[in-house]
Amino acid sequence: MAGRRPIALAGLLTAIVILAADQASKYWVLHGLDLQTVGQIVLLPVLNFTMVWNRGVTFGLLTGDGNLAHLALAAFALAVVVVLGVWLWRSTRMAIAIPVGAIAGGALGNVIDRLRFGAVVDFIQAHAFGYSWYVFNVADAAIVCGVAALVIDNLLPGRAEPAAHAKNRG
Repeated sequence: MAGRRPIALAGLLTAIVILAADQASKYWVLHGLDLQTVGQIVLLPVLNFTMVWNRGVTFGLLTGDGNLAHLALAAFALAVVVVLGVWLWRSTRMAIAIPVGAIAGGALGNVIDRLRFGAVVDFIQAHAFGYSWYVFNVADAAIVCGVAALVIDNLLPGRAEPAAHAKNRG
């Protein structure tokens, strides 16, 4: 159990850092840049800040327009965070704890937006060669990167949790 604590704490710290960065960036976009009024700021030929209120989940999926839709999405995301917390606590590898913490921190950042505003603040728009990707935020990026890291870890040979190897040997 003692060996898990530093690993779980690293995942928890990752969640806190992601949550803080997400909420700070959204505060800056809303109150520093006043992107709600400005609408769009071109940063680079391939990158803009574009104000979007996302009523769905990551990348605008499952958009809910009803009065309670944002609360249902927030409740679902909180349930996912609880499951992630259990996974984090049971994790025995940093390669699992850090991505799980990033996903949980991102999910909490978007839950806070849903509860405060009824929608998520999205503002990062990447585009090139006439194609524009979705408008997203720091929380979305952390969720996608965390999921990608878990998938990659799972696809690499010999990367299962040590406890799973012990069960298979016994």
